[in-house]
Amino acid sequence: MTRAFVFPGQGSQIVGMGKELHDNMPVAAQVFEEINDALGQNLSGIMFDGPQEDLTLTHNAQPALMAVSLAVIKVLEKDFEVKLEDAAAFVAGHSLGEYSALAAAGAIGLADTARLLKLRGEAMQRAVPVGEGAMAALLGLNFDVAEKVALEAAQGEVCAAANDNADGQVVISGHKAAVERAIEIAKENGAKRGVLLPVSAPFHCSLMQPAADEMAAALAETTILTPVVPVVTNVTASPESDPEKIRQFLVEQVTGRVRWRESVLKMNELGVDSLVEAGAGKVLTGMVRRICRDMTGQALQTPTDIEAFAATLKA
Repeated sequence: MTRAFVFPGQGSQIVGMGKELHDNMPVAAQVFEEINDALGQNLSGIMFDGPQEDLTLTHNAQPALMAVSLAVIKVLEKDFEVKLEDAAAFVAGHSLGEYSALAAAGAIGLADTARLLKLRGEAMQRAVPVGEGAMAALLGLNFDVAEKVALEAAQGEVCAAANDNADGQVVISGHKAAVERAIEIAKENGAKRGVLLPVSAPFHCSLMQPAADEMAAALAETTILTPVVPVVTNVTASPESDPEKIRQFLVEQVTGRVRWRESVLKMNELGVDSLVEAGAGKVLTGMVRRICRDMTGQALQTPTDIEAFAATLKA
């Protein structure tokens, strides 16, 4: 079996995430403490106790989701002696999850990753005033049709296909009025539904250029090492190990499309038949079969999950 480790993006956050790891695995508690120190805030308190509205704020959700993912990886490494490079051929992450993937693969330090993600969340929020942008999931359309719908709906504004998640699940992003037009046009083109998403900014479209500029400046000052296994990047849907290209793609990712469906298919083409989702929720695991019937998925988020997974490696 050839595996890739994958890391969830925004939307998987829920109050209580990571608490069982924190309370039962000292290594996980150390990860949360290091991230709290790096950010100068009690982020783990918001993760464990809420309120949900505070956890959902982009600048909290992004480093918080990374924290749970890295806690899983560190517990695997320290308590179960499972090295990422021995257990996986690739890593990949959905949007912010790409930072988690890079931290897990040793390309970016934990504290730097936390600070970058907090800045990324703040910069994305600053880029577009609240209420001016929107995102919507178009359900039941393939990517090519969804892209045409977005183009037709733009009408001089921004409306773009932002996330190619799986067959029949494409997310669009842009000006609120254009996104609302796209929902109606999508229905005329055979979509089952168009659903506005509860997000505070229109991620992964050209309206995020100010945020991309901020991230370019921050990433220029960040040490990026060669990952222990290649990362399949969001913007290319191909494996990459070169630190300078990774830096460039992280900047492009802010305004670029998340090519998740293509990324999963590329990993399968390269021999991967199992995706292991490390962190909060099971969103990516749920998508696996919809993207590629030849692949399986499993989620690791509790000590029990991790122990059972480690046991399979030694069987």
